[in-house]
Amino acid sequence: MTDFQAMSSRVVTAFRVVAFAEAVSWLGLLIGMYLKRVAETTEAGVQIFGPIHGAVFVAYVLLSVLTAREQRWSVGTLLLALVSSIPPFFTVVFEVWAKRSGRLDPRVETPVAA
Repeated sequence: MTDFQAMSSRVVTAFRVVAFAEAVSWLGLLIGMYLKRVAETTEAGVQIFGPIHGAVFVAYVLLSVLTAREQRWSVGTLLLALVSSIPPFFTVVFEVWAKRSGRLDPRVETPVAA
């Protein structure tokens, strides 16, 4: 595996992990909001998962842009990745679609003619 392929592979792996973590942090935040607004028992869930979700959200957006660059996604695919960060759990839906459609497959470096 070349250095290029290793870097590309690390970016894709990080993207996939963070896409899943973003969905999990959404779940924690939704449970926290339920406990705060509906059950009216505690604000701890929102206080804990709010900042976690915010940090993971920012990481997902940055990794989406980096992955789009590394994998040479179209602007439309990048926009779809970014929009998927808004509704709960859609980052996982996007990640599964991107994997199945080959958008997360390892790229082969094309040699440049001298």
